[in-house]
Amino acid sequence: MMTDASEMLAAALEQMDGIIAGIALGTEEDDPKSSLDFGWVTRWLDDVGLPQYKSQFDEGRVDGRMLHYMTVDDLLSLKVGSVLHHLSVKRAIQVLRLSRFEPNCLRRRPSDENNVTPAEVCQWTNHRVMEWLRSVDLAEYAPNLRGSGVHGGLMVLEPRFNVEAMALLLNIPPNKTLLRRHLATHFHLLIGPEAQRLKQECLENPDYALLTATARVKPRRLSFGGFGTLRRKRPEDGEDLLCPLDTETPQGSSFHRSLKIYEEHLEQIEDSEGTVRQIGVFSEGINNLTSMLKDDDFFMDVSTHSADVPATRDDQ
Repeated sequence: MMTDASEMLAAALEQMDGIIAGIALGTEEDDPKSSLDFGWVTRWLDDVGLPQYKSQFDEGRVDGRMLHYMTVDDLLSLKVGSVLHHLSVKRAIQVLRLSRFEPNCLRRRPSDENNVTPAEVCQWTNHRVMEWLRSVDLAEYAPNLRGSGVHGGLMVLEPRFNVEAMALLLNIPPNKTLLRRHLATHFHLLIGPEAQRLKQECLENPDYALLTATARVKPRRLSFGGFGTLRRKRPEDGEDLLCPLDTETPQGSSFHRSLKIYEEHLEQIEDSEGTVRQIGVFSEGINNLTSMLKDDDFFMDVSTHSADVPATRDDQ
């Protein structure tokens, strides 16, 4: 019996080692956020048009995982107080999620302007947006977007960011109606009908306020822990995420394909949790086998001792 239990214990330990090794490898491969370190994030700020915050993000060692679970208060603690810049970071995080945190998902260089889709525009960097302005004969206004936080994801995904907000940031005077109409025509062609519908619905809302560069975010609560608490965040703690996991996305097929990929990734995380439970079952089984071995050793000692006692009495 002891030999059988020993063999069972050895087999269980070997199987458990294989599961743990698989989890270690799978976790690293299935969590692309972990590959985006704080150095990548500071470069990402250049791409989304917010280089003025690079020092704060660098000091806070903000990485890809922190971006995923960032809250409004976390961003305020990084000295980002502009409503426009909060929305810029929010939509930039959403683009990262839709792209499964692919490090090279953002598009920095022009491509075929005639076949561009809203899903591709979402991946445009701030510099790429300025290149688009030059291509539609608005080159003199393009430099006004430096440091504005305007990128493709903000233009397409944010309902509050419409052509009026764009014209305001570009400093196109209200009396230049033909120029604004020219901008509106190209802007609406670029973002697509579904994004335009969401913007129009937002515009018709009685509580709508024009998005300006001077509007400030009002802190909802004071955080005594500071930004360091962000490192200990868990998904279930993020009820106030800057970019909620259920953020609305345009209904185009290209967006749905990307969203489906992200949902499949979440399912893989759930599978990992199931594997952890499986390890717990294996651990319990190993404990039982160990107890069986101890019991076998005890009974063998007792049997040997019992066999020796009668022999001693007979000799006497």
